[in-house]
Parts: sequence; C-alpha cells; structure tokens
Amino acid sequence: MLRWSDVRERGLIGYQEHMAVLVALGAFLMTLAGGWTALRVTDRRHLVLGLAGGLMLGVVGLDLLPEALEAAGTEVFGVPAALLLFVAGFLLAHMVERLLAVRQAAHGAEESDGRAPQVGLTAAAAMVGHSAMDGVAIGAAFQVGGGMGAAVALAVVAHDFADGFNTYTITSLYGNARRRALTMLFADAAAPVLGAASTLLFTIPEQLLGGYLGLFGGALLYLAAAEILPEAHHDHPARSTLLCTIAGVAFIWLVVGVAG
Repeated sequence: MLRWSDVRERGLIGYQEHMAVLVALGAFLMTLAGGWTALRVTDRRHLVLGLAGGLMLGVVGLDLLPEALEAAGTEVFGVPAALLLFVAGFLLAHMVERLLAVRQAAHGAEESDGRAPQVGLTAAAAMVGHSAMDGVAIGAAFQVGGGMGAAVALAVVAHDFADGFNTYTITSLYGNARRRALTMLFADAAAPVLGAASTLLFTIPEQLLGGYLGLFGGALLYLAAAEILPEAHHDHPARSTLLCTIAGVAFIWLVVGVAG
C-alpha cells in the first residue's frame, strides 16, 4: 500500500529534479550575459570575475568536497576515493588546457597572422562540453538535496559568465566570423540546460554520485585557481577584486550554514 509519506517523498524528489532544469536556465542567461559583455567590456569585469572565483572556491571547499567524501565512502589504497577523483578532476582540467595551449602554439607558428580558426573552435567546443557537465553536476547535486543543489547551481551560474565571455572571445579572436562565434556562444549557453535535463532520466547511485562530485570539484577548483582568479587580477590587481573573492567564499559559507 502506498503511504502518504512515500508520495510526499517522491513528489519532493521530482520537484528537486525539475528545479535543476529551471536553475540551469540561470546558467543559460548568465552565459549569454558573459558573451554580451565580451562585446562591451567594462572596467568592472575584474570585480565580477573575482566574485565568481570566490563563489567557486567556496562551493568546492565548503560544500562539494565534504559531500563527496561522505557519499563516496570507500578508500583506494588508504586514500578516500572522492579525494583521488578530486585530484584527477584537477589534473584532467589541467591536461585539457595544456593540450589546447600546445595546439594553439603549433598553429600560431604555422599561421602568418598567428591565428588558426580551428583552434578557437576547438577551445570553444571544449567549453561547451564542460558546460554540459556543469548541468549534469547541477542535476546530480539536486539529487543529493535542495541545499546542495542550490550551492552547486550558484557556483555554476557564477562562473558561466566567464564561460560565455571566453567562448565568444576565443572564437572570434582566432579569425572566426561573428555568426560562428555567436553560434558557439548559444551552444555553450544551452549545454547546462541539456545536461541538467539529462538527469531527469536517471538517478545516480550514492557512491557514484560522490565520486562524480569529487571529480567535478577538482575541475572546478582548477578553473577558479588557474583561469578565473588570475584573469581577474591580470589587468586590475586591486584590493577590491580580492575583497570580492573573499565575499564570494563568505557567501557560500552562509548558504551552506543556512542549508545545513
């Protein structure tokens, strides 16, 4: 016999899963906002990137990693599986970036003007794939709980501004037509929504979910530490940028505390 508590629990799970798709729409809009800003760069971009980096760092250290350690549970040769996957995610993101950099340098040597359009498209396609996995992470986090989903979604939405900015910039920088750059921008914006929607079709087992969150956390930390924050301080090594980063971490601490 189906009890009311079972109905209510199933309804809550369904609500949280559908919330993942709705929240992913925020990532869609933020990605487009980043691309629009790439057309009209303002002097305040460093503050936005500083805040985004702080939000990402806070989510990884204060929410994603603790949850991954709890969910994954098992150890591999004396080390929690979630931590191994966390390091693997960091290294994977680093290797992808290095491979793209090597390819960019090779084409730069071959092209007289230093620009190879396919390099820009390859980098943009990698960002689209990354954004799709962002959407899967949102859906997976909502399967853990609403608080976890909200924290991960906030980090994804925050750094998708930078994703949109970089997708449009790098595509157009390497000599691709504006129409092609806009196409890649819209693909990058739609990817998180499709990724989150895919999690409506399946429920991730707890241990697998913990491992994935660890892997995603490592990649997210790399993006924050190696891409977002250096870019934020590159042209504007200002105290205000650092304060925005600290504010981002503090905000996530607040979110985790309230959700807990």
